[in-house]
Amino acid sequence: MDKQDKIKKRGRGQPAKYQTPEELKKAIDIYIEDCPDFTTKHTSEGTSYKVHTPTIAGLAYFLGFATRQSMYDYEKAKEEYSYIIMRARLWIEKNYEQNLVFNGATGSIFALKNMGWRDKTEVDVTGDVPTAFTFIINGEKQK
Repeated sequence: MDKQDKIKKRGRGQPAKYQTPEELKKAIDIYIEDCPDFTTKHTSEGTSYKVHTPTIAGLAYFLGFATRQSMYDYEKAKEEYSYIIMRARLWIEKNYEQNLVFNGATGSIFALKNMGWRDKTEVDVTGDVPTAFTFIINGEKQK
C-alpha cells in the first residue's frame, strides 16, 4: 500500500484540487498566459515597464497548493497530472534559461542550480601512468 492509499484509507489529506487533468491544464494555461508574477524594470530614460517572471513557487501558489512540495507530491501521486505539471515546470525553467541570455544572469543561475543544473569543470587526464613505483630512502632502493 503506497502513501496515497494509506492517506485515503485513514481519511486524511486534502481533497483533489483538480478533478480532471483538463481542469489543471486550463489553470496552468491561465498562469502562463496572464502570469500575475512580474518584476518592474526601470530604463535609463526614467520610464518603467513590467516583465512577467514566472516561478515554481508562483505556479504552486496560483494553483492553490500550500507549498512547492505539495505540487511536487501531486505530480508524483497522480499519474494523469504528471505530464501537465512537468511541462509547466519546464516552461518556467525555459524562462530562466532565456534570462541568462537577455537579462542579468545571477538570479537565473541560482534558480537553475536549484532545478538540477550544475557548474561543472571536467579534466581529462591522459598519458602513461606508472603502475609500479621504486622507493629510494637515504639513497638506497627499497624492496
